[in-house]
Amino acid sequence: MRKYLAVAVLMVSALALAGGGETLWRALQQSMYAVNWHYVPGRPAGFYQGSEPHGAVLRTFVNNIAYDAIRAEAASYPEGAIIAKENYSADGQKLGAITVMKKIKGYDPEHGDWFWAKYGPDGKVLAAGKVAGCIACHAGAEEQDWVFSAKIK
Repeated sequence: MRKYLAVAVLMVSALALAGGGETLWRALQQSMYAVNWHYVPGRPAGFYQGSEPHGAVLRTFVNNIAYDAIRAEAASYPEGAIIAKENYSADGQKLGAITVMKKIKGYDPEHGDWFWAKYGPDGKVLAAGKVAGCIACHAGAEEQDWVFSAKIK
């Protein structure tokens, strides 16, 4: 089973790169991330106050791979870890964007091997890949494998 799961993760990773973010969006929707994934351990469950460049109100979800790494206080996130952040208006009523980080081994070693994506509320790809703005901001969390929302080590 694990062998097939590893192959599936690699296939989705390759497709995410080839699809410019569209494939990753479909995978997020098929997984029903907002229902089936975890909130970030140590963060408020549900909505919490955010800041720029993300929304004023946020909800952050992690898949099982990322969740297990956070709980284990791993040195870094493993291949296939995904963090999805819903970015809302100040009143928490209007979804402005969904920003996503996906760990893809060998994709961008200089920047933690993260594939970055930003989607409109309708799933339209607004940015994907080695997004300069994401990388520049998250460089401030390089010691935490480029992630602000959860202490990994």
